[in-house]
Amino acid sequence: MLLSFRVANHRSIKEEQRLLLAPVYETDRPEGTERAAVPVAAVFGANAAGKSNVVDALRYMGRMVRSSHREAEPGERIERYPFALDEESGHEPSWFVVDLMLEGVRYTYGFSVEDERVLDEWLYSYPHGRRRVVFQRGGEGFSFGDTPPRKELDLVRKITAPNVLFLSVAARSEQQAVWPVYRWFSKALAFESGDFRHRRLPSIVGLLRAADLGIVSVGVEREEDERGPVRARDIGIPRVWVEQQARRGTVRLPYDDQSAGTKALLAYAGPVLTALEDGGLLVFDEIDSSLHPRLTAHLIGLFQDPTTNPHGAQLLLTTHDASLLGRSGGEDILKRDQIWFVEKDTYGETTLSAALSSSAADRLGPRSPQPELR
Repeated sequence: MLLSFRVANHRSIKEEQRLLLAPVYETDRPEGTERAAVPVAAVFGANAAGKSNVVDALRYMGRMVRSSHREAEPGERIERYPFALDEESGHEPSWFVVDLMLEGVRYTYGFSVEDERVLDEWLYSYPHGRRRVVFQRGGEGFSFGDTPPRKELDLVRKITAPNVLFLSVAARSEQQAVWPVYRWFSKALAFESGDFRHRRLPSIVGLLRAADLGIVSVGVEREEDERGPVRARDIGIPRVWVEQQARRGTVRLPYDDQSAGTKALLAYAGPVLTALEDGGLLVFDEIDSSLHPRLTAHLIGLFQDPTTNPHGAQLLLTTHDASLLGRSGGEDILKRDQIWFVEKDTYGETTLSAALSSSAADRLGPRSPQPELR
């Protein structure tokens, strides 16, 4: 579970920006939703304000953790994206920090990078509410906590190149002390690209029905050859069909005949169900570019409801659709502690602010009902 994320000097983000997911309005939430972090966070902003760069910073951090040990060649520069609108930022480090709650234990992990090396890197855990150093890195120097396995971690240090994250190498060396954090980045953090995956079709029918699109069933066409049944995915292109309610019964239509909104929901339904079943963080960038606000509100509701989200999955989305600041069925789609705004100033710098702050709250205005799906 993500508690907070901080970033500085990445794309349009120059100064430190912090996304804090700590809940504030627990008394306003249904019974059974008490958590260390909110299940949904939405970042609002105009086009080109930098909201996608907030998501991109988290994506970059995840990619570095998962693959820095594979992608970096000896002496090679680190690929990074410092703020480009002043010369000084190109010479300053970019840094990224997450606070996580994993199996009841809080972790803080972060790193800063320059063009040619990892400048700092650290991992702390809080098993009993007190900080325990797993490792600290400053340039070429390393230090480790008093608990095992110091000897094994020191061996990992000797094979960690200056342009590679220590966490990546330690995890690949099967060091259990770092494994919970690495596993969150590699298994629990997912970014939705909108690619259609028909393998989850049997599981998503209930979700599609609940969205009230008139969809009765979804499936994959099967063909026959002399060897017997052939699955669509075995012959290349998935032949997906969607059965919809009509005036006189149901009608089966091919996937290509579906609306863009239905195709988008089909693409998103699989990752949503995976997140709800397994837990973790699912990230959608510019979700309103594909889904109608009503469908987006429906997905948000799945993460808000403890009956459909028993494992504490989280949803992080960016949007410029102000209708999601309204109500649906008499309830707020998003609580104020789940709403964030991005703005870009005259110097091209992106700032991130919570709706709980007085200036940001003024932008919410009166709550409006959710528009109908047409």
